[in-house]
Amino acid sequence: MNSQQAALSGVSNATIGRSLGFYIRGFSSLQQSDHYFIFLLVLYIGTLLANILIMSIIWFTESLHTPKYIAVFSLAVVDVSYSTALIPKAFETFIFNSRFVFYDACLTQMFFVHYFSAMESLALSVLAYDRFIAICFPLRCNTINTNRRMFLIVIISWTIPFVVVVVSVSLIFRLSFCRSVIINSYFCDYGPLFKSACNDYSANWFMAALYIVALFFVPLAFILISYACIVVSIMKITSKIGRMKAFKTCTAHLTLVAIFYTPLLVTYIIAWVNVTIDTDTRIFNSSLSSCIPPLINPIIYTLKTEDITNQIKKYIRSKKVSIFR
Repeated sequence: MNSQQAALSGVSNATIGRSLGFYIRGFSSLQQSDHYFIFLLVLYIGTLLANILIMSIIWFTESLHTPKYIAVFSLAVVDVSYSTALIPKAFETFIFNSRFVFYDACLTQMFFVHYFSAMESLALSVLAYDRFIAICFPLRCNTINTNRRMFLIVIISWTIPFVVVVVSVSLIFRLSFCRSVIINSYFCDYGPLFKSACNDYSANWFMAALYIVALFFVPLAFILISYACIVVSIMKITSKIGRMKAFKTCTAHLTLVAIFYTPLLVTYIIAWVNVTIDTDTRIFNSSLSSCIPPLINPIIYTLKTEDITNQIKKYIRSKKVSIFR
């Protein structure tokens, strides 16, 4: 580790300029941190298996080629991509003690992690849109929310964060680092990096605020408004069984929303009220909130969605029959 720190000190220019790379801090006081990153790797393997299962079921089941499952498929792709951008590199960095990251590699990881994090937020809002149309406009949902229209919405939801994150990361190139930079995170995190620059980074502050508001708080507000309308529509249903069925179709998605947004809201609220928290605690919270939702999403959809569970049961039954033949 000392040799890496020395190398990092040597590669930063003594005067204002571009650094050759950065040093990822990780945990400084967490004992057995190696075991923690092995735990994250186990989460990653589970995430891959669960989401690939969901994608395979949707892909090969023609009856699931509907707007709802186009949105679910998109979420599964985002989950796999988000975890892949984050966990394998973190595992390599901390298990093999390779904490020095070259400049271009750092910005590449930064782009993909923040891009797919924003995509996770928008994918959940697309699912909220699907539930809103299905419950609030039940007689017109098939004409309003077609497969073609859902494909277009998904494409837009992939394009918007791409533009915002490309601009944000590009602004890093205008920053100068006149000292060795240690990024107070477990990956090449945007905020901790631009705050280490020795020239003006107000444009980076603006893009960071735009990123958070436009790609997290606006989708969350849309989800909350959608579900307010959904609750009003459900309460108008005269049949108790009908109301329960409608609520049941929403519980899986609301659970995913709570799991993803709650840690983010806690983190941002703490930052806004200027409450100082330990760096290791912040990193620990950030890592769990980034790595657990991609694993939980397919599990919840598997347990809460009858269409998917029925396909799994059908597959298992077919395998049992083929074994006993």
